[in-house]
Amino acid sequence: MQHAVRPRTLLRPGATPAPARRTSRMRSLIDAEALRVLHSAARALLNDLPQLTDRLVAALQEQEPAYRAAVECDATGVWQEAHRSLRHSVSSLLDPRGARDAARRCTWRIGATRAEQGMPLDALLHAFRLGGSLVWQGLVEETSRTAPEDVRLLVHVASDVWDFVDDHCTLLADAYRQTERQLAWKRENRVRLLAGALLDGTSRIADLPEAAQALGLPEQGRYVVVAVAGGAGAQLLAEPDVRAHWHPGVDADYGIVLVEEGREPRLAPEQERGPGARVGVSSAVEGLAAVGEARRLADTALALCPEQGGVIRLTEHLPAALVVTAPELGTALADRLLGPLAGLEPSDAEVLLDTLATWLACDGSAQRASRRLYCHRNTVLNRLRRYEQLTGRSLSRPSDLVEVSLALTARGLLRP
Repeated sequence: MQHAVRPRTLLRPGATPAPARRTSRMRSLIDAEALRVLHSAARALLNDLPQLTDRLVAALQEQEPAYRAAVECDATGVWQEAHRSLRHSVSSLLDPRGARDAARRCTWRIGATRAEQGMPLDALLHAFRLGGSLVWQGLVEETSRTAPEDVRLLVHVASDVWDFVDDHCTLLADAYRQTERQLAWKRENRVRLLAGALLDGTSRIADLPEAAQALGLPEQGRYVVVAVAGGAGAQLLAEPDVRAHWHPGVDADYGIVLVEEGREPRLAPEQERGPGARVGVSSAVEGLAAVGEARRLADTALALCPEQGGVIRLTEHLPAALVVTAPELGTALADRLLGPLAGLEPSDAEVLLDTLATWLACDGSAQRASRRLYCHRNTVLNRLRRYEQLTGRSLSRPSDLVEVSLALTARGLLRP
């Protein structure tokens, strides 16, 4: 055993203690006798270990549902595991120092293996304590059969036997929990890798089923990606039953959100998103394989968000999205459509551009634009005609109007 036998001496009430030397000699004799009885019974158990193993496996099947299922799946494996554990336990009674390391390695392997298999820790600890009970019962039964008068001596080693069981239960739990943490880290890391590959668009087709299972999302479905900067992504969705997986990024968090046909995810109110939170929502794509494309669209929407925060749904800002996805072309268009105003005084050019943008925002109504600009309707019309004269563009021509609108968008988004 791992623990030195602790001798015990009982005194009758009123008895006078013996001298210390005599007491020490008596304790040594009792210890020696107790060890002799223990070793004799332990050798007998070791010789009859298969029968003891059968008793333990039968008890586990009867008392522990987890082991009942394990026996049904792998009866031989359970029996061999129990046999090894019992052999190391009984051997430790005979040679505590020599058997210690092997016994601890055996217990650690059992804890780690059963953690990997998902067996409950409580069932495992019950099995070890049940094994300890059967070993102790076997020691008592063997001594009672061969030397009944010596059974009383076993009390002097009982605590050592149970200390051994307790120590190995602690070791077992440590192995189990350490393995469980490692497995959880591996699972979490694998989920991060799978989600990251989907969002980066580098996921292999062969990995899609595993990704779907790990993320708890169907491989085939309609998805949008939500990009969040400066806020808590997981608290963003207003519908708690929406199926989504959130992935932390460097500059933004990304939500892969399953949506129904014709619907976009409902977001939490502004006050719940956090001050300054910027949110970009992609248009919908089909299947997990297209999530990488959706992520790029979400990044585009996020780039359109004002610095002070807000939500941009890409489907509502497609012209602006075209500009930011091709900034060189947007800059060239702005130079072409607005460049002729560079010869004006900056304040005059700003007035013309502001009037043009307000008129477009008012759906081409000079009357509504004049109210916003606090000027007369004719003043608005005069400024629009001046723009047409300077640029050679006609605001009544649809193609020119589209270009002017995109040029103003580019000026607002791409301005240094």
